[in-house]
Amino acid sequence: MKNKITSYPSRSRRDFMQRASTAGVGLLLMPSGSLFGAGVASNRLNIALIGASGRARAHFGTLKDENVVAVCEVNQLNLPTAMEQFPKAAVYEDWRKCLDHPGLDAVLCCTPDHHHAFIANWALNRDLHVFMEKPLAITVHEARTVHETYLKKKHKLATQVGMQRHANPNFNRLRESIQDGAIGNLKEVYVWGNRQLPRPGYLPGGTRVPSSLNWDLWLGPSPEHPFNPEYVSRNNGSNCLNWNMYWDFGIGQMGDMGSHTMDLAWNVIDADRPSSVKSSSPESFNPEVTPVNLTTSFMLPGNNWRDEIRCTWFQGGAMPKSPSGWIDLNRIGHGAMFKGDKGFIISDFKNRLIIPNGRSGDMSYFDPRSEEELLPDLGNFQKQWTAACKNGNPADTACNFEYSANMIENMCLGLVAFRAGSELKYDGVAGVVTNNAAANEFLTKPYRKGWTLNG
Repeated sequence: MKNKITSYPSRSRRDFMQRASTAGVGLLLMPSGSLFGAGVASNRLNIALIGASGRARAHFGTLKDENVVAVCEVNQLNLPTAMEQFPKAAVYEDWRKCLDHPGLDAVLCCTPDHHHAFIANWALNRDLHVFMEKPLAITVHEARTVHETYLKKKHKLATQVGMQRHANPNFNRLRESIQDGAIGNLKEVYVWGNRQLPRPGYLPGGTRVPSSLNWDLWLGPSPEHPFNPEYVSRNNGSNCLNWNMYWDFGIGQMGDMGSHTMDLAWNVIDADRPSSVKSSSPESFNPEVTPVNLTTSFMLPGNNWRDEIRCTWFQGGAMPKSPSGWIDLNRIGHGAMFKGDKGFIISDFKNRLIIPNGRSGDMSYFDPRSEEELLPDLGNFQKQWTAACKNGNPADTACNFEYSANMIENMCLGLVAFRAGSELKYDGVAGVVTNNAAANEFLTKPYRKGWTLNG
């Protein structure tokens, strides 16, 4: 077997601080130009929170250890709770203005999905660290744009996409087991999610926009749509299940639980862009809503430890075949299965099951690593990002914009194949479909006049 593989760069914040102390370094210079001293009280980031409710509440604990200097929210009903936490923060409605708040170091974004790539790219262009809730993008073009911008800045900017389940130790155990050979040579991967949220189409208008909501800014770069209160009926618009299944606002389960569950596989297989992709569904294409039931297969080129493999995503009732009549995969709502030439591993976010093949799966070939060799726990997912903003190793986050942009580009390509209705050959370097020129129009989408991705 290959040498055992580590997940993340090994240098820690403690190592960096020890080296800095030895070298006589007393201050850290952040991208915005603000200085951070060695004292705990001064070692704080100036952060803008964009989107003040929903997922934002999960970040309040981390944010209270930093300086939240700006809060941006289009729905005034979401402001009181955030302002109780951060009473000194300036308040904005328009994130484009918020990003130019004086002295910012970083941005934490919890807006609806159709704003994500825009805010991420604008923030990177302003040399700001970024924590972006998932998905990072909702089109191939958005994912590639953010990725390209990040690669120019990764030596100085820390990024993280909100796939917080990645911090579960099971992610590391899966990576170790499969790359160390627990199921032999990896042959195929299956990932699934069972959520089903059917919608017939965009909601009808005819309802007055409440005075507490700036609907124009909620729409942002999206094409124009009339207001309907159902879009913001849960958590004042902070619940993604109100709107992420509509093409102009999200990419449904591909971007929602797909971001979390595909991460189980992506962390193991060290993949890049696919060479081909095909999608099938019992549903016909609806120009207003993403499919519920979908099966998408990606052919992923080989790398230095595995051959080319097929990775298949199933959603909304579509499922892979179980390797055993004893095991009901439908009992796992969101999971992954790895097929090797000597067995299978089935996993959800916290647990895994190794199933050796019959006679060839005696596992005598497998030498599990010692406890001392195990990959270290990631720890607090949000604090991994804030530490990376400060410690001189900004690319060390587990779900940075290189890792996450490649993954969501694959998922978006699955929807391109669904819309095109045929198997697509893909040039991942150029970012084009090579066997169906018409499919390339689905790599991007229209935006409202006055909104630009590269601001």
